[in-house]
Amino acid sequence: MNRSEPISLLSLQTPCEEQRFGVHPQTFEEYYGQAALKEKLRIYAEAAAARREPLDHTLLFGPPGLGKTTLAHIIARTTGSAMTLCSGPTLERTGDLVAMLTSLNTCDILFIDEIHRMPITVEEVLYNAMEHFRVDIVIGQGAGARSVNLPIQPFTLIGATTKSSMLSAPLRSRFGIIERLDFYTNDEIQHIISHAAQALNIPITPDAALLLASSARGTPRIAKNMLRRVRDIAHHEKMAHIDLSLTTHALQLLGIDVTGLCALDRAILNTIQTLYHGGPVGLETIAAIVGEDSATIEEVYEPFLIRKGLLERTPRGRRIPPAARSSLTQQSLL
Repeated sequence: MNRSEPISLLSLQTPCEEQRFGVHPQTFEEYYGQAALKEKLRIYAEAAAARREPLDHTLLFGPPGLGKTTLAHIIARTTGSAMTLCSGPTLERTGDLVAMLTSLNTCDILFIDEIHRMPITVEEVLYNAMEHFRVDIVIGQGAGARSVNLPIQPFTLIGATTKSSMLSAPLRSRFGIIERLDFYTNDEIQHIISHAAQALNIPITPDAALLLASSARGTPRIAKNMLRRVRDIAHHEKMAHIDLSLTTHALQLLGIDVTGLCALDRAILNTIQTLYHGGPVGLETIAAIVGEDSATIEEVYEPFLIRKGLLERTPRGRRIPPAARSSLTQQSLL
């Protein structure tokens, strides 16, 4: 790999086999970050377990990679419930959902990831199931078809989504607990990296962990996958631990600078700054120039650039704020 061909940011966001390496938190105590949210969920889960009742239906939303699925697993362990996992796009027919719902036992958890992508016909089946613990199924065809109201066991639905605004109002209103996950601080990510390094059996120095944390875009999933890539490089270099020098070298190979900007981040900024004098310029134009899908730019890359104050969305298009233009040039980020 060379610096002209850096690893894609998307490859650092794909789910990894944390369970296999023992990096996956098993309890609320092991889950680091999201302190206020974690405490609320712990109280709710322990109270439901003490009453031997299903936890209220719970919606967790926020950017990808922040730990929504992990929290669902921890809730299931805390309440002593079995959990069935599925994804919204895979529920193509109402029968798929009905089969899952009728197989649940009392207080079991059904976890639906990307719940906003569930077909509307399937979503409508959930309304009655969530509120009254019953589902309507149609038996027969044509003139002889009849609807049967089938009772199901009381259960908990945990929905996870990166786009809560795309949930319909009727579905959203049926969740008793609605919580948002925020991006992590560098100190929180540093702690997560240090713990993950121990589980992966490769020591990492505090300054190296902090450098990785500052490049992880506030996202534990990216941080852990970056750590694995640095571990690969350490293994290749026959190093028994990860230090600052190795981490700096690894980030260069990955095409990530010390501010956390990857190659495509810099390409986006360079397009706006150099070709369009800071903007504004349309998203589709940027996508065509940098060779990336516009939806990917909007959902994966832009949020980080906006949080860092390097990009603005305006009615006329994207632009670099005037205050950031000189700093970009001075820091030679482009």
